[in-house]
Amino acid sequence: MKKIILLLTLFLTSTFIFGQLPKKAERVAVNNTHLYYEVYGEGKPLILLHGYTLSSRMWTSFIADFQEDYEIYLIDLTGHGKSDGFTEDLSIRSVAKDLEALLKKLELDTVKAVGFSYGGDVLFQLAIINPAIVESMITIGAVGTWDVHNHPNYLDAFTFENKDNFPWINAYHSNETQIRALFEQFKNYTVRVRDDELKSIQTEVLLLFGDDDEGIQLEEAFRARKYLPHSDLWILPNQSHSVHEGIHKAAFIKHAKLFFDQEKSN
Repeated sequence: MKKIILLLTLFLTSTFIFGQLPKKAERVAVNNTHLYYEVYGEGKPLILLHGYTLSSRMWTSFIADFQEDYEIYLIDLTGHGKSDGFTEDLSIRSVAKDLEALLKKLELDTVKAVGFSYGGDVLFQLAIINPAIVESMITIGAVGTWDVHNHPNYLDAFTFENKDNFPWINAYHSNETQIRALFEQFKNYTVRVRDDELKSIQTEVLLLFGDDDEGIQLEEAFRARKYLPHSDLWILPNQSHSVHEGIHKAAFIKHAKLFFDQEKSN
């Protein structure tokens, strides 16, 4: 069980460093919920999306790296952080629709985006729902298709009764009702992008993950790379889920900027 909890922790979490004041921060009513976001920097809009059970705070240590080139939007996705908790069964497509509504309300016609894990799966759905809104995106530890029921050990370990084994959740969420919902909704985490849907995505996509990420099925990563019209696959050796952090953070920042600066392929 200890090994499973460690693997699940690596799969769900990312280092968090708090600080730095945003130039704007607010909760906005969209659809039937409220989403919270913060804005930093100047330039073309770049949205950074967090993993499941995390919040936009996971990106705090990346603000300084991007804020001179981009206007950064840190967004608490549905069910997380300072946004409202889940009121219905978790649906990645529904979360993407909430995100789309927020971007429209903020009058962001096109954005660049980075999505970690859950945030990456949401980006795939957003690119399908609204093909024009995501100019280019980097997904980390996410290929658009994932089913928690393929990982029964995760379901057994990730329960509200075991919440003390996942202390970061209290750091990102202050509402116990919201925290309980995150545990309960985990069983509903299932999403699949069909081949034809992948082919329809015209967004420039960089798929990034570590080869030791037990949450990613290689066949799904290769399927996404095969059918996405404009995509690159970057696999880092001996790395797990949070491959954009730690010793590879500088390389990630460098390659992310190069990727976002490239001209869109015809």
